[in-house]
Amino acid sequence: MLLTAGFGDGHNTAARNIGSGLNQLAPQDETRVLDLCDLAHPLISPLLKNNYQMLITRAPVLWGRIFSHTAKMDFSGSSGVDMLAGLRRELRELLLKERPRAIISTYPVYSKIVQTLRAEGLTVPPLFTVVTDSITIHGLWMLAPSDRYFVADEDSKQALAAMGAENDKIFATGFPVHLDFTKTPLPLPDLPQGRILYLPSTGERHVGRTLESLRPLLATGTHLTLPVGKHASRLYHTVTRFTDSLPGASIEVLGWTNQIPRLLQTHDLVICKAGGAILHEALAARCPAIIDYIVPGQEEGNAELLVKHDCGVVTRTPAETGVQAVRLLANNRAEAKRMKANALPLSEPEASLKIARNVLAGLAP
Repeated sequence: MLLTAGFGDGHNTAARNIGSGLNQLAPQDETRVLDLCDLAHPLISPLLKNNYQMLITRAPVLWGRIFSHTAKMDFSGSSGVDMLAGLRRELRELLLKERPRAIISTYPVYSKIVQTLRAEGLTVPPLFTVVTDSITIHGLWMLAPSDRYFVADEDSKQALAAMGAENDKIFATGFPVHLDFTKTPLPLPDLPQGRILYLPSTGERHVGRTLESLRPLLATGTHLTLPVGKHASRLYHTVTRFTDSLPGASIEVLGWTNQIPRLLQTHDLVICKAGGAILHEALAARCPAIIDYIVPGQEEGNAELLVKHDCGVVTRTPAETGVQAVRLLANNRAEAKRMKANALPLSEPEASLKIARNVLAGLAP
């Protein structure tokens, strides 16, 4: 039983990919991915998720304060308000009905629920926690102990141990990315001017200014791939105005696509926010990242990981993004190639399988 929550893409991405790993290694077992928040609170949960998305995009400073405040909460119910009661009821019913061999959690606070259910005398299977933060790990991950922890890298392992987790229960496996990252993509023709992958997530004005910062590169033959996905309607006019102004440029605009692994593997750099999933996908593909937006608190550790190992850079303005893109692609992409080599020790395309193997090895026959 894989428990997740859709507050940000990383938790769901990790759960789905581990599920794929388990399905591949143990096809005889049923693996279920469940959003416990949606199940317990079907009316409130979507509203909370919409508010979360609004805060991280329109009021990031406020979200940063909320993020810091929640790190100090213990959800013990000592204040007279049991904030986890609904989730606990739902998980109890699921465990009694489904009888899973293991619980794998990709979201904090679930460990607290498991601890309480065990204290109440319910038979609960082993709990494996997949920490989706890097380096800067939120305090809620350590609300209660887990039987094993999986983290993305050695820096995060040290950080979690410093927070109180037993060192021999922490495994640095890499972030569980899609299994497509284990496949070698078909090579594309060499393009000395380079290929840029831009995954826009910021406001229309910021996206428009970022595209303008890339204009000099695109005018001289650099290729741009622009998957707009769920932002297609929001960014339609911004993207159309820009592409119409460069009729001869090599620009490919994509809607929803399941080809992100292949795109990361075949491009020289990616421009993206500091989300845990996308930055670890960039590492798996060894694709240097220009990080153009960081959600305060929540994503700072992800950006720090890439910058620390010189696999990416952080930019504060669209103009700076353009400058960094020029730098990485100059001299036949020399800087991008150097960063690509730096990412090799952190590249874990088989992380989903590594976690799945570890879970299966930790279960009773």
